[in-house]
Amino acid sequence: MFKITSLNLNGIRSAATKGVEAWLEKHRPDCICVQEIKAQQPDLAGRFEVLAGMNGHFHLATSKKGYSGVGIYTRHEPSEVIAGYGSPEFDPEGRYLEARFDTPKRKFSVVSCYFPSGSSGPERQEAKFRFLAEFFPYLHQLKAQREFVLCGDVNIAHKEIDLKNWKSNQKNSGFLPEERAWMTRVIDELALVDVYRHLKPETTGDAYTWWSNRGQAYAKNVGWRLDYHLATPAIAQLARYESIYKDEKFSDHAPISIDYDMKL
Repeated sequence: MFKITSLNLNGIRSAATKGVEAWLEKHRPDCICVQEIKAQQPDLAGRFEVLAGMNGHFHLATSKKGYSGVGIYTRHEPSEVIAGYGSPEFDPEGRYLEARFDTPKRKFSVVSCYFPSGSSGPERQEAKFRFLAEFFPYLHQLKAQREFVLCGDVNIAHKEIDLKNWKSNQKNSGFLPEERAWMTRVIDELALVDVYRHLKPETTGDAYTWWSNRGQAYAKNVGWRLDYHLATPAIAQLARYESIYKDEKFSDHAPISIDYDMKL
């Protein structure tokens, strides 16, 4: 089995103080895609290049310190690592990292991606729409060239079963009709597979991966499913088991792991 975990750290230094390394040592994924590292290279040097025996690769924000940033920690050495997807606007925010594990017979990538949030106001929501508009054709191009699984914080709850209070959130970022329609296009037009929903088509409360820090949302499980594995159909068919770990809290997000019946 090839186990891939995805976790928005909400700061790698913060998550480390909350025990994420010890959990990874025990959990032992083959690969973990992380988002919101919130650090620069000097912060990682000598401390976070390796995590729980896995070598790290990073795409950090250059536009703002302590902001965004994605990474992939892996037990297998990639054949190539690509930082950014060619966006003049969003690459400086550190949102896309692709680790390729290619062989003469196979082209396969693991992608860690952090979609913009629009919750801070109209300006960032418009930026989020621009990201979605330019990222869709990029995914189309990537799928035409290789098999992949994209893991990350998509900042969109796709359907009503993907958040607790869907009725009151229909005009809020993360559950806007335009955002949900984008997810539908990814699944219907691009034929990418929402792997968690492939394995658990009807789960509601247990599916949440993010909780607000307000109003005891975590204790009451008033959550959202914002973290995904989106895979090409051939890879999705190899998915055997999912888990969302909630026994400890390393971040405002929970780690989501999928076991794929494959070897690199």
